[in-house]
Amino acid sequence: MADILRSLARPEPNPNIPALRPGDTVRVHNRIVEGDRERVQIFQGTVMGLHGGGTNGTFTVRRIAAHGVGVERTFALLSPRVEKVEVLRHGRVRRAKLYYLRARRGKATRLRERREAAPQKKAAPVAQAEA
Repeated sequence: MADILRSLARPEPNPNIPALRPGDTVRVHNRIVEGDRERVQIFQGTVMGLHGGGTNGTFTVRRIAAHGVGVERTFALLSPRVEKVEVLRHGRVRRAKLYYLRARRGKATRLRERREAAPQKKAAPVAQAEA
């Protein structure tokens, strides 16, 4: 009985969701059921924050829709409805929750890009010519 409870407490993570951080620009492929049809809807925006962990973990994505209206959508990390998450770019932020972006408009909502340092190549040893 205890094994069953432990298995429910630690479900399998969705392998199609990479490690996310606030400020990342992501494209979420979400399965939508309309009547008897099922289709994939793409929602692209900025990760505002990650909430909780384990079985109840979620992440919130915000995008600007038509006419400058902000739309936020919360996705469950372990949901089978989330088909795939693509990280398009990493934003450089100093907060865990980016709620201050709600009050900003237009270009003020842009975030600087976080770039990872590329590993430097070692110089090839110079062959000495024999005299």
